[in-house]
Amino acid sequence: MKTASFALSLDKIARALWAAALLTLPVTSFRYFPVGETTYERPLAFFPLALLAPVLLVQLIRGKTTFPRAGALTPLTAFVLAALAASLIGVLFDPLIMRGQGVIGRVVRAWATVIIGLVFFISAVWMNRSEDDLRFTIKWMLAGFVLDVLWSGVQGATFYLHVLPRSLVTQWQRAFSMRELIKTNRINGMAFEPAWLAGQISTVYLPWLFALLLTRERVTRFKWLEPVLLACAALLLLATFSRGGLLTVAATVVLTFLFVGREQIHLTWTWFASGFRRGGAWLWRVGVLILVIAAITGAFLFLAQKNYISSLWNSQVNSVEEFIIQNYAGARAAYIWGAMGAYNDHPLTGVGLGASGFYIYNNLPDWALTFVPEIANQLSPTSNLYPNPKNLYVRLLAETGLIGFFLYLAFQFSILGDAILALKQKSAIWRYLGVASIFTWIALIFYNMTQDSFATPNLWINIGVLVGMSTFAMQSSNTTE
Repeated sequence: MKTASFALSLDKIARALWAAALLTLPVTSFRYFPVGETTYERPLAFFPLALLAPVLLVQLIRGKTTFPRAGALTPLTAFVLAALAASLIGVLFDPLIMRGQGVIGRVVRAWATVIIGLVFFISAVWMNRSEDDLRFTIKWMLAGFVLDVLWSGVQGATFYLHVLPRSLVTQWQRAFSMRELIKTNRINGMAFEPAWLAGQISTVYLPWLFALLLTRERVTRFKWLEPVLLACAALLLLATFSRGGLLTVAATVVLTFLFVGREQIHLTWTWFASGFRRGGAWLWRVGVLILVIAAITGAFLFLAQKNYISSLWNSQVNSVEEFIIQNYAGARAAYIWGAMGAYNDHPLTGVGLGASGFYIYNNLPDWALTFVPEIANQLSPTSNLYPNPKNLYVRLLAETGLIGFFLYLAFQFSILGDAILALKQKSAIWRYLGVASIFTWIALIFYNMTQDSFATPNLWINIGVLVGMSTFAMQSSNTTE
């Protein structure tokens, strides 16, 4: 009896820690994370997961749980081993010390981010083995988004309504974050910057809320909650003024509709066309159409207030380089160019995880040295910044070579296979999971073009949930057979 009670208690503790991790996902740059001041990727959710790991280990040793034997773990393990080999080879290249930082230190830091990311992934896989687990996960994930929406509302009220003193809200923000309020009145929620908030919305929260539109499957008992959160997600995306986030969501919504929402598109068109064959029903259809057009127009006009956005179509340039520079992407493009120089030197193995920064400055294009102020500041002798590619695909090519790059792609396509498998299931909850997973997978394609950190939970949470559920289904099927 005591043994059963102890096992039950551990299960409750594991669930509580998992819920705490999901609730704290929005905090991306926790002030008291034990790393250096120049590290901004500091997920608060890692702390409850660090406590969850020994609980799961005890359960595993006692035979109360099993390690998920997921198919996606095979290419992921191969990628990790290839990255490890590339890192060992990169250390042997022994690049010159840059601003007091050596290659071993950068490699160790990079592997710390990989371990953090793997903890998020394995935890998500392990804690999602049934429909009940899935609903539990999404409920607590949405609870964390509610907190993010509320805090973003406080920021918006401070910026635009002046309800609270900016200095006071900044103190509250600095109590848990490395970043103060954004001076340009862009909403960043609990994330480090607006682009990070947009990334969270597009890759973590919006997939589940968008899946509601296509499947009408709800995980909470409040029928109004998910639609309200969907509207809040759209408003927050606009308030971030993040070009990458907005383009990511726009492209992902279109592609997801084309891949898994064609039936809904057909039904919507049928509903719209039928109104013109019955009495005055067409007035309702036209009213809805006008409302949609007005919403899109209003969003466009709202975004156009920022030169950061309007410069995309107002730029008067004569070359691609000038367009990139005038649209505040010159430094990012230069880092990508420099990192590709490292790949060109070592295309097969790369230069090792975290080591591409040692090669970036030597491979910068000439236009970056002349016309990009950020690059000039970084090249200053007084600067202590270490550059990074700011693009995950380029980073993989530069740091793990073609071998690591293609193994990572194999892992991603394994995830896509699980998503398609979920879509083929007859159960509504599985289709809900499949649509959300497809949305996540597509969103990550675009998201990874503007970020290069393995430590961000955005890369791992939703796909981990999918892999855990798929593994459970396959194991259950094998047991039944």
